[in-house]
Amino acid sequence: MTQKLLEVKGLKTEFKRGSGSVMAVAGVDFHINKGEVLGLVGESGCGKSVTSLSIMRLLKDTSGRIAGGSVRFEGNDLTQIKEAEMRRIRGQDLAMIFQEPMTSLNPVLKIGKQLMEPIMLHMGYGRKQAREHAVHTLKLVGIPRAEEVMNDYQHQLSGGMRQRVMIAMAMSCNPKLLIADEPTTALDVTIQAQILDLMKRLKEEQNMGMLLITHDLGVVAEMCDRVVVMYAGRVVEEASVKDLFDNPQHPYTKGLIHSVPKLRQKVRRLDSIPGNVPDLSHMPAGCKFAPRCPYVMERCLTQEPDLLPVEGLQGRKSRCWLSQQTDQEGGESA
Repeated sequence: MTQKLLEVKGLKTEFKRGSGSVMAVAGVDFHINKGEVLGLVGESGCGKSVTSLSIMRLLKDTSGRIAGGSVRFEGNDLTQIKEAEMRRIRGQDLAMIFQEPMTSLNPVLKIGKQLMEPIMLHMGYGRKQAREHAVHTLKLVGIPRAEEVMNDYQHQLSGGMRQRVMIAMAMSCNPKLLIADEPTTALDVTIQAQILDLMKRLKEEQNMGMLLITHDLGVVAEMCDRVVVMYAGRVVEEASVKDLFDNPQHPYTKGLIHSVPKLRQKVRRLDSIPGNVPDLSHMPAGCKFAPRCPYVMERCLTQEPDLLPVEGLQGRKSRCWLSQQTDQEGGESA
């Protein structure tokens, strides 16, 4: 039986806005098995990064808070444990590569100090042993002259080198689950390929689970086992990578796949999804994708479908009335 490493159920995260609040993550469900890579995809503003910060409980310095649901890591609900226990888990068992290394690395501390601190904290190493482990980790992620880089500041490194340092920091305590939020953003294609190859190799060597957050479907095809597609703070489709690309079920997923430029295909213009992700404070009634959907029906404008298994397709889930045939027009609503 496959062991669930992380199980997110009904996760809701809201942010204060003026005198009220907006729901950035609205009842998200998914799980990650041990040794599995789950892709979390969608446009900017769909709630991907907020979901990851909620899992890590890194909303304290923001106006956001977890408003409902559970995040079970190895059976323990991370939303219920004390902050001291969460700090122990964070960095040791759970690690995260943030989207932008320029803002994630401390500009006034040397790379070595930033690497050694979590190693000493979580692994109980002394300074000398922590330094040796840090140098070993830098070499593991392919950084040349690792001993010299330990004495460098972030501004002395290239973008690719900074991202490798971030990966080294995340991997230094051998986490069971790695959350990677757009780990190749702003890197050129050569460095991007190297970073992805590195993450794949480290994942296989340590049998580590991974949540890979990206908007790049090419990265998803290369790295992931399963995919969760998010839109307006909701999961709209879940499938294996092969099934998702071979037979997407949700109109939003179809739009994402069709908008990717294809080699050897002569087109005058790229396909795109019309409109924009809705404002969280002015969400449409019914299906949240209805204003942009080419297949919109009358019921879509008033009733929001649940995320349910697709009949006849094992392991598939979709939040769309087209995938959910009901005998009565009223059907079930979310």
